Amino acid sequence: MADQSPKPAGPAPATAFEPEFIDPETGSARQFAPKGQPQITGINRIGLWSLYMKEVRRFLKVQTQTIWAPAVTTLLFLVIFTVALGRGGREMLGVSFASFVAPGLIMMAMMQNAFANSSFSLLVGKIQGTIVDVLMPPLTEGELMLGIVAAAITRAVLVGGAVALAMALWPSVALGAAHPWAIVWFGLMGATMLALMGLMASLWAEKFDHNAAVTNFVVAPLSLLSGTFYLISDLSPTFEAISRANPFFYMISGFRFGFLGRSDIGDTNEAVLAAAVGTGVLNLLLGIATYALIRSGWKLKS
Repeated sequence: MADQSPKPAGPAPATAFEPEFIDPETGSARQFAPKGQPQITGINRIGLWSLYMKEVRRFLKVQTQTIWAPAVTTLLFLVIFTVALGRGGREMLGVSFASFVAPGLIMMAMMQNAFANSSFSLLVGKIQGTIVDVLMPPLTEGELMLGIVAAAITRAVLVGGAVALAMALWPSVALGAAHPWAIVWFGLMGATMLALMGLMASLWAEKFDHNAAVTNFVVAPLSLLSGTFYLISDLSPTFEAISRANPFFYMISGFRFGFLGRSDIGDTNEAVLAAAVGTGVLNLLLGIATYALIRSGWKLKS
């Protein structure tokens, strides 16, 4: 007679393979999430910080070239133009010519170096074939843009500090802080604008010659023809109107207003505030355009 006694129930057969790993923080076993389910929600703070520090360390490794060399070059600009145009106690906006030129030179150096930093970030990866190292990490398009732009702004601020320190060594320069908010706002807006322009240039460029072309034919002319060394009110009406259409003019003149309390924009807070709002709107539009280009994968994923 067959044994009909009940047998102990064994473990139920597994219906799916659920691998586990040991959580290094708690030491307990945890199951992997299903495929396709994102594990990073919100902002990837660790990834964003890592990208930012990578970009910052890249230019700090050669800080003699990226931070201190622009300070020396800008000081030479000040010396040459002061000797050539500032003789005889020439004054502009009620201050000496050297004090008038100094804020514009600081802002110009900040913007040019912000452009140089961000325009190099993606271009070198495209040329060397290492762009996948930037595209593969779990970073959204916005985080990628924010990390590169923030590093470019950091370089611009460091360059601005180095240039201001160099300017302090020139005896005829007297820099105050008539409106600190304008110094901070226009300094950051100018650096942000050129950082976004540089990032867009690095998306478009396929070799270093393309990047140099943007620098030589767009950034440098707009910087030098923005009222850095002269008052646009001294120009003819046609060229004054052209200068007022140059966004670099508002960045440099607003920055100068922060130091001197006077500028080509106007001597009142209302006029400069209008320019401040305009620069903020411009950067917002540039940011949206840059984000759209990165999200489309234009010249990145092809």
